[in-house]
Amino acid sequence: MSMFRRQGDRYVVSLAPDEVRVLRKVASEVVGLLTDGFDHTDPVVGRLFPDIYPEDPANSADFRRYTEGDLKTAKIDQAGAILAALPDGAGGEVRLDAEAAEAWLRALNDARLAMGVRLEIRDGTDLGAELDEAMLVDPGSSRVFQLSVYAYLGYLQESLLNVMLD
Repeated sequence: MSMFRRQGDRYVVSLAPDEVRVLRKVASEVVGLLTDGFDHTDPVVGRLFPDIYPEDPANSADFRRYTEGDLKTAKIDQAGAILAALPDGAGGEVRLDAEAAEAWLRALNDARLAMGVRLEIRDGTDLGAELDEAMLVDPGSSRVFQLSVYAYLGYLQESLLNVMLD
C-alpha cells in the first residue's frame, strides 16, 4: 500500500494501478450519489448531510434549504479533486498542494462515511474482526472487497493527515 510523504510544499504518493482504479471508482460514486442519486431518504445522504437540529425538523429544513446546495457543491468539488489528481490509466505519482490535500482528506472522509453506512459499520466496530469474519464466510465476496476498500481509504487518509501534521 502506498503512503504519502512530503516533498517541499507538496504531499506525494505513488499509487499502483489498482489503487488508482479504486480511488477513481470511489470518488466517482460519491459524485454520482450527490448528483444523479441524491435522495434525502437514503441513509448515506443523511450521514453526509445530518440534521443540524434533530429535535427541530422545521429549523433543520430551513438550515438545509440555505446551506445544502453549497455543501453539496463542496463535496462534489472535493471528490473531483481526487479525480483530477489521479494519473491517467495506470499507476503513478500524485502530487498535492495544501489545498488539494485538504480536499482529499474531506473527500476520503465522505467516502468512508458513505461506505460505513452501507457496510453497517458503527462506532466501536472492530474492522479487522469484521474483515476476518467476512473472509471466513466467503473470501471472494463483495463484502470482503468493500471492507478492504474501506480500510484502505482509512489508511490513505491517516497517511495524508500524518504527513500534513509533521
